[in-house]
Amino acid sequence: MAKINRKFFFDRCRPFFPNGKLSTRQVQGLTAILDEWEANHNDDDDRWLAYMLATVHHETSTTFQGIEEFGKGKGRPYGENLKIDKKTRYTNTPNIFYGRGFVQLTWYENYEAMGKILNQDFISHPELVLELGNSTRILFIGMLRGLFTGKKLSDYFNETKEDWKNARRIINGTDKAELIATVAKNYYSCISYMM
Repeated sequence: MAKINRKFFFDRCRPFFPNGKLSTRQVQGLTAILDEWEANHNDDDDRWLAYMLATVHHETSTTFQGIEEFGKGKGRPYGENLKIDKKTRYTNTPNIFYGRGFVQLTWYENYEAMGKILNQDFISHPELVLELGNSTRILFIGMLRGLFTGKKLSDYFNETKEDWKNARRIINGTDKAELIATVAKNYYSCISYMM
């Protein structure tokens, strides 16, 4: 199993952060993602890893920790007790399923689906999405399988295609697509393996 050269990675990505410094928590978050990649995906396309890193960089405001959405969904349909069809109300829990975690998981159905996959009760305890291990697994499962929007990493990065900009559709339409594409290419330049 190939190992990512962590020294090279952290030395190269440090300038992407304010003052060129990484906090302990940022290192923990980055390490969790790199560990998951090495353990289960290191034969996959490194562009996938780069794009996931850029997504987390953006979605967590560079904290690399599972965070709660600013405003907690206020003014958005998922900020109420509505299901994804925006008509049906759920009544089995008082919880609101606004964005949480590395990828800002939203909607009752998405919490329910990820909970089933990870054998966690995210409906009763949506705060569990914020835990580093859960945030990491949700990131990988959702982006590799296309569970967020129906689009997945292999749709944009494969033997015949490299589309850094439109890969944003995996998470959220084309919101900030150019910015995230640039960040992803920067992370891609940080990935090197030890012999």
